[in-house]
Amino acid sequence: MARSNPVPGSISRVSTPGSPPDPARRTGTSEAPRPVYSTGGVAAATSAGIGLAVIVTLTMVGWVAAPHETFGEEIVDLLQGAVLAWLVGHHVSFAVPGGSISLLPLGLVLLPGLLLYRSGRWVARNCEIGRLRHVHRAAVAIAGPYAAIAGTLALLARTDAVEPSMPRALVMGFLIAFLAGGLGVLRQLMRDKGVVARDLLALMPARSRSLLVGMLASTGTLLAGGLLLFLAALAVSLPEAVQTTRLLGPGWVGGVLLLLIQLAYLPNAVVFAVCYALGPGFAVGEMTVVAPTGVSVGPLPLLPMLAALPENGAAPVVSLAALAVPFVAGAVGGVLTQRSAPDVVSEAAPLWGFVCGVTTGLLCAALGELAGGALGGDRLSDVGPSAWQVGLVAALEVGVAAAVAAWAANWWYTRDSPAAATPDTAPGAAPAPAPGPGPGTGSAARVELPADVPVGEGLATVTPLRPREDKGGGVAVGEAPPAGAPEEAPAAEEGADAAPAAEPAPPAGEERERRERERAERARARAEARAARAAEKERRREERRARRAERPRRWRRGAAEDESEELYGITYEAGPQDGDAPRT
Repeated sequence: MARSNPVPGSISRVSTPGSPPDPARRTGTSEAPRPVYSTGGVAAATSAGIGLAVIVTLTMVGWVAAPHETFGEEIVDLLQGAVLAWLVGHHVSFAVPGGSISLLPLGLVLLPGLLLYRSGRWVARNCEIGRLRHVHRAAVAIAGPYAAIAGTLALLARTDAVEPSMPRALVMGFLIAFLAGGLGVLRQLMRDKGVVARDLLALMPARSRSLLVGMLASTGTLLAGGLLLFLAALAVSLPEAVQTTRLLGPGWVGGVLLLLIQLAYLPNAVVFAVCYALGPGFAVGEMTVVAPTGVSVGPLPLLPMLAALPENGAAPVVSLAALAVPFVAGAVGGVLTQRSAPDVVSEAAPLWGFVCGVTTGLLCAALGELAGGALGGDRLSDVGPSAWQVGLVAALEVGVAAAVAAWAANWWYTRDSPAAATPDTAPGAAPAPAPGPGPGTGSAARVELPADVPVGEGLATVTPLRPREDKGGGVAVGEAPPAGAPEEAPAAEEGADAAPAAEPAPPAGEERERRERERAERARARAEARAARAAEKERRREERRARRAERPRRWRRGAAEDESEELYGITYEAGPQDGDAPRT
């Protein structure tokens, strides 16, 4: 395949394996890439227009199915209602006489999210975005015009009875467009460049990635438990829900629209169920509570899905099983946090597990704030959970469970660690020599330790050794013999039978030579084990350097952080009289 070289002094585009395909080459035309910001404006207008068209269509269907006056007299109110529904889909609250409407269905955010996601992919296909780190430019190009459109529609939808919040329309329009549109741009670039999600996550720092994995796993487990709890409660109260639907008498068209409204409020119900499982519960109006400690609610609106609420009095005993959901979520998050951690340190594993629980609590507080709100004034002015209570309780329950699970997972991963393993030495028997590293194994051999050496309970525990000397003047455990001295191991281990108080007679002849050979073999095995550990340490350091060289520069970590990962379990320090520096 011929390659065109750029002419000196001119600006040329050269396709490389790391750059996205040229739109002109992909479509087979000579059209040049479009400007990012103007194309983002077109994509924002297209998404807003399609979303409005869908909402207007559904509004027209509902208007036709209901009793109404002539079309000409209600066209203005019909269009204003459609615009207001479009704003509700962006979680924009509005004021009504005597109160406000802020309990909005989270499921409606799915419609503009999908449209903006598709628009983001269209922008990535028609514009030249060289690198993944430039995704935010395309996202801003979509989010800016989209927020302006949302703010303008909030002004146009104002009436004497309804007044949408324009500042909230600007903020929510920008956030939804930035996240959904940016995700679409990122997905298209990943597809063009052949990048998978696992490689994208590899660009994150290892510790941040492990916390993200743990937080998402804990939150996902909580939401799954909340969904099961709500569906089980609705299944138990299904006859009441059917009776409420018959009382409303919506008809076929109205029944479909009623079902769509309840599906839009399904995410809110799942979040409410999560708050019930956590313990604080939620309110359904002033001076009401639905929690494991008890249920006290007043008259409710005629909505079939509200039949899932328990009756006043003590909470159902079966529902108390949901209290185990936060602890299960914490266990899952703690295990995955430790499994994807960059290193294993038993002292720090519970800490990072608790941090996973804290981040999960913050996310639960944000979900509780979005799911709740007001339904007018007076009694229904407070519907939903208390965000700060939900966040605090979730951080404690999930954090404690995640800390315990992370500690247990760390122990499980390191239970067979060579540094933490000590041989079982029978009393009175000499320890067997430590085997050297096997060929092709790539790991250090296990080290034989005397029975009286305290091992410690953590991976990074520093345990001083008592000086041990034999009759001939040995060296402390863990030190190499001095230059010129014969290789000789320390005195016999403390597990052997106690010697008599009097100085034993030296062994004669062949027995003495056999003991000296065994000591020399043990000393040689320890030296080989130390050399193998040093080689393994150097090999891992070289692998980390190679991985850092392959990563983008912005994600490189400092040298101090890299050195902190070189943890080899138990560390032993000799006494101060045995050397100038501690030896490991």
